[in-house]
Formats: sequence, C-alpha cells, structure tokens
Amino acid sequence: MKAVARSSRMVTWLRWSLALVLTAMLIADLAFPLPLPKARDTSTLVVARDGTPLRAFADREGVWRYPTDPARISPLYLQALVTYEDRWFWRHPGVNPWAMLRAAGQWAGSGQIVSGGSTLTMQVARILDRDAHQGRTRTPWAKLRQVLRALQLEAHLDKRQILQLYLERAPFGGTLEGVEAASWAYLGKPAAQLSHAEAALLAVLPQSPSRLRPDRHPQRAQRARDKVLARMASARIWSQAEVEDARIEPVVARSLQPPLSAALLAQRLHAADPRQARIVTTLDAGLQRTLEERVGAYFSQLPPRTSAALLVVDNATLEARAYVGSVAFGDKARLGHVDMVQAWRSPGSTLKPFLYAMALDDGLIHSESLLVDAPQSFGGYRPGNFDTAFNGPVGAAQALRLSLNIPAVDLLDRVGPARFSARLAHAGIQLRYPRGAAPNLSIILGGTGARLEDLVGAYAALNRDGVAGRVRYRADAPQLDRRLMSPGAAWIIREVLQANPRPGYGAAAFDTGARPKVAWKTGTSYGFRDAWAVGGTRRHTVGVWVGRPDGTPLPGQYGAVTALPLLFEVVDSLPRTVGDHAPRPPPPNVAETEICWPLGTAPDPQAPDLCQRRMQAWTLDHNVPPTFAERDARRWSAGRERFLRDAATGQRLSADCRLPHRQESVEIARWPALLSPWLSQQTRQVSQLPPLAADCQDDGRGQYQTLRIEGLNEGGAIARAPGSPHPARVQVRAIGATTQVQWLLDGRWVGTSSGAAPFVRDYAEPGRHTLTALAESGAWTQVRFSVLE
Repeated sequence: MKAVARSSRMVTWLRWSLALVLTAMLIADLAFPLPLPKARDTSTLVVARDGTPLRAFADREGVWRYPTDPARISPLYLQALVTYEDRWFWRHPGVNPWAMLRAAGQWAGSGQIVSGGSTLTMQVARILDRDAHQGRTRTPWAKLRQVLRALQLEAHLDKRQILQLYLERAPFGGTLEGVEAASWAYLGKPAAQLSHAEAALLAVLPQSPSRLRPDRHPQRAQRARDKVLARMASARIWSQAEVEDARIEPVVARSLQPPLSAALLAQRLHAADPRQARIVTTLDAGLQRTLEERVGAYFSQLPPRTSAALLVVDNATLEARAYVGSVAFGDKARLGHVDMVQAWRSPGSTLKPFLYAMALDDGLIHSESLLVDAPQSFGGYRPGNFDTAFNGPVGAAQALRLSLNIPAVDLLDRVGPARFSARLAHAGIQLRYPRGAAPNLSIILGGTGARLEDLVGAYAALNRDGVAGRVRYRADAPQLDRRLMSPGAAWIIREVLQANPRPGYGAAAFDTGARPKVAWKTGTSYGFRDAWAVGGTRRHTVGVWVGRPDGTPLPGQYGAVTALPLLFEVVDSLPRTVGDHAPRPPPPNVAETEICWPLGTAPDPQAPDLCQRRMQAWTLDHNVPPTFAERDARRWSAGRERFLRDAATGQRLSADCRLPHRQESVEIARWPALLSPWLSQQTRQVSQLPPLAADCQDDGRGQYQTLRIEGLNEGGAIARAPGSPHPARVQVRAIGATTQVQWLLDGRWVGTSSGAAPFVRDYAEPGRHTLTALAESGAWTQVRFSVLE
C-alpha cells in the first residue's frame, strides 16, 4: 500500500511539475513574445511581370531584403542549405540534442566553442532577436537564449514559415539579407535559377558573410563553396559528376549594387502602397533595360537640362511594357528625379487626331473634305502654321498628316472647344487650364496641359476600335475603358495617320512589309518647350516626350526632329507576331466614296462640270457632307450657285436689264473665297461669276472688294541703298481694302495691316518673290518682284 501511495504522490507531483512548467513557459511566452518582423519593418521589392527585380527600397535600417518563399527558390539551394547547415531540420523540434551535446563536449575540452550546434531554427532565432544582435552570439548564455527562442518558434510557426524567415533574413554581407537579394546582387540572377556551384556558394555565405564575400574575397568564398560541394557528394545528394562540374565553375561576383530599373515608376508605385513588400508591375524587364539604354544614348548629346520620357503600352490590356520617366534617374543636371510620364505639359498638336475623329462621328467631314489653309481670324484669334506657310485648299486627311493649324482651329470652332474638352475628359484625357480659364480654340494647338500617360491611353483607341483607357502598371489594377470615338472613325484616322511615310522614306519605298505600319503624330508646344511623338501599331502604342522639366525653351528641337526618330526605333525593336502587317478591313459602316472639289459631295451625273477635282474619300455611315460654308456673309460661299447669262456674250444677267437678252440658266461650283490665291487661273475662271452685262442693275453677287498693291510694280526689282549695310525696305498698301489684310511672301505669312494702312518690311532675301495681299472678304491680289544682291 505504501508503494502505491508513493507512486500516486509521484504522479501527482509530476502532474503539478508539468503544469508549473507549462504555466511558466506560457508566462514566458507572453512576457517575451517572438520578435517576428512586422510589415512596416520590411523592405519593398518592385519587380517586372516575370519577377525580375526593378528596384528595391531598403527598410528603415537601410537593409536590402527581397520577399520570397521556398517555392520561388532553386531546389538546389534548398538541398545545399539543409544538407550543410541542418540535415535534421524537417524532424527536430527546433534544437538538435546530439549536435548540442557535441558542441558542449568540444567547448568543455578546448575551453572555446568549436562548432555551434545551431539548427536553422536557432539561426532564425538569432537573426530575429534584436538583443542578440547587440551582444555576443556565441557564448553559452547566448546559445541558451537561442535554444529557448527556437523552441518558441517551433511552437508558433511551421517548418515552412521558419525556413521562409531564414531565406528572407539570413545575412549575406553588407546590407544584404536573404538569398534572393544576394543572388541578384552577387550573381545578377534570380535565386530560382542557381547552378550547383552558385547554390553551394550562397548556402555557405551566411556562416561568415563579411569574411566570405565573393566580391571581396573570391578565393576564400571558393574554398568554402567547395567544402559544401564535398559535403553534398559524401551525402549522395548530388552525384560526383555534378560536383566535379560545379568545382570547375569559378567564383565571380559583381560589385554589390541594388537593381535600379524603371526607377521612377517603382518610386511611384511604392509611394502609393509603401507597406507592400512585393509589387509586381506589368513591365517587360528586358525591354525596359534595352529602352533605358537607348534613351540614355539617344539623348546624351542634347543640350544641358534636357530630359525625355518614354511609355510603351500593350493595346489589348493597356498594360505598360516599358516606362522611362527621365533620361537618367538621379542626374541633377537633367532633373532626372522628375517623372515626366505623369507631368503636365503642353500637348502641342497631339490632340488633333481626336478632333478629326469627333468631326467624322458628328458627320461634319469625310477624309477628303475641302478645308481652307489660309490666314483667318476666329473672333480675334489668328493662329498660324508651324512653318508660317499656307497650303490653300487641302483635304482633311492631308491637313491632319501635315498638322496644319488653321484647318484644325476652324474644325474645333465648329465642334466647340467645351464639348471637345468634355469628350476627352470622359475618355481619360484630363486637360489642365490656367486658373479661371475655360476651354478655347487654342487647346488644339497646345494651349492647355496634358500628360504623356493619358495621351498614350487615348492613342491606343486607334487600335482598339475607338476605346481608350487608363494605362495599367500593375496586373491587378482595374481596367478602365472609355469610348473616345466610334470604331469607324478610329479606323479612318488610323488609316490617315499610318499613310504618312516615315521621315526620309517615300510612301512606296517604305511600304515593303518588313516593318510594322505605324499611325503616328508629332507635336511641338509654343516656344519649343515640348516635343512629342505618339504612335501605334496593331499590338503596341508608344509615346515619347522631350524637353526640359523646368519648362525653359529648347530651341530647334521639335517633335518630328527630336522625338519621332526615337519612336520609330522603339517600334522597330518591339516583338512582332505573324499577322502584324496584315491589312485590317474597314468596319461595315466605312466605305470608299468618290467625291468632288470644291463641293465636297459625290459627283452629280446631271452636272458633270461642277466636279473640278475628283478623289477617293473614306466616308462614315454613308455620310458625304458638303464643304463648309464661309462664316463671313460678305464672302462668296462655297457651293452650287445658279445664275442667268446671255447665251451669246456669256455675261451675267440680273433681274433688271434694259435690253432684251437670250437667257440661259447656268450653274457653277464656287470655291471658298480665301482659297483664290492658291487656285490656278483656269480654276478661278470656271468657278467665278462672269461680269454683269452693262445694261443690267447690280445684283450684289459680284466680288465684294477689288484690291491693288501700291508701292511695288509687277516685275520690278529692289535693292539696298549703295554702301548701306541694311536690306532694302519697302512700304506697300492694299488699295481698296476696308478690313484687315494678311500679307504673304512666297506663301508664308509676314504681317498684317488694316485697310489701306501701310505695310513696311525689309527684304533681305535675294531672288524672285511673290507678295500677296489677302483681305478678310476673300479679295486678294499679288505682285511679283525681285530682290537684287
């Protein structure tokens, strides 16, 4: 009975002892919680869509650490790590008793620690325990602390979680932590692609990261690596042949440097989500590196403080494939820290394709509508063309390809600036105006602010059946699509823009099928502050901006010269697939229609003489709108005009004639009056009213004004005064003018006068010239003269 009583007391004592131990452990666990890393303490890694690091952001202590997990690490590395460091890792409870006894015996025999007996779990405990970092880590007391922490880790985490902590936080020298960061920093590749030799090298580095750094001590690192390889062979984890091949591979490491690609996009995404440990972008890592180098080389010769931006987008998903926010990130002279992809800049002429598309959808024009490229005033606003020259009669397609300003302003005046701006805003192009300003006619010439990323998202509509959208930089970003134009208008505008040959190529020479067709447009802001080129193929849309971030002018640099060549270089370097060059048939509501100038409508079989110029136009919804009527009621209006004439003399007859006449009814097609100086004499004769018969009362249908230039004689010559360094100065007048007069020299605008007021100019250009006076009414005259040297 006494034995039974003793046994019962022993069991009770053991139970209480176990309860006390468990209680003490629970209290200790609560009093000394695991120092597990918090989200705010982690560094951030921004990667390309294939996982390639683009840029890393250090944590608060300046440590570079890339988030990872065992599934993204090479199996070779995991084999080497577990075999060399802790082959019982998957089975022990956090400590290896046999290894600890061996280490204790070695310490007792030699008086110093020969081998630590640490498990991977204990190493993780040492890494995480901040107090351990501040003191000695190889003392018996430190080891006891690691043992307790290791047991605590095993109680709270599973083996995979513990292994992940090691993979992310093991020291690898300098400010590097984790195998992924070390693999990229030393080897320039992901830890998922390690060779046998590389896996062995990275497995041994944390034992003595400073002494074994391969970038500083490659021979030491190689000896340590070979020791791991020998262990792998003896354990029969790797074959002897694999180990021998790995020994041949030299230890070559590049100098430590964190990745720095797409730096400004990475900074932008990190700022938007600073707690995210891993940010996956939509960028193509190889394309990004290639284009960064190309942009840097391309613009290296530009003047100081010049920067550039480049954006490449996949049309199908609107995902960005390359993002270059500046020529050189961190370059103070070029303000390389300013992200020009999202900067507000004057868009120049890049909005014009959207205006022409809107006019098509409104039924205002077809692709060959007759537009007037001549000096005009729009409520006091007098725009001019980039080269100060005028083309006279021009089709809508050609006006868009040549980026002519006067036709665009005329078109916007008819569409309405506020309505046009609202349509763009709905599609994602938010325009920025000066405080208190409202949309006006200048916006089509760059008198507003826009962003490169918004323009690229809108230009993608040309290859997305008219649907624009917001550019996406993360695969999980929502796809926001908005209709900008109809599919038919998008098809016509794309055909118009891609029919424009590349600079230096004729249309026939370029259309070889070797390169993709590009629907492109350039733009230059006032004062040469912004140069643009935006264009798209079936698969991609590319946008380029060049200028100075501080807004100062960049004389001589404009879209076609500075930005457009880079756009074509980028397009030619993009991946292609079969079918990229195949023509795309027009939508069902787009048709090719024969039209006539000056009426702009289809030929009338009953009046063939009214068709003075025939051409093929793309029309939308079978709509063939006529040429715009002129705004000034005093001008001749374009269109069909019927009148009576004398069958014998051809003179015009009015309703009140004193003498009898043999009358006949005649109809002519009139051209807009402002185009008269650019028409041939024969064209003017067949499209103007004949003189009124002398016996007939004025019917008010003649030309409003008759002009004559006074001060220069037809065929005359002028020269500078003998011995004078100054060019010849001539004063002329437009006799008969009562409104403002535009003066053109060889078709280029040179000045304005009012009524018959004098116009004074110096003529330093030797050779033959033509001076034209053009009144607002459409009346005009010109004189030919020579300037002697």
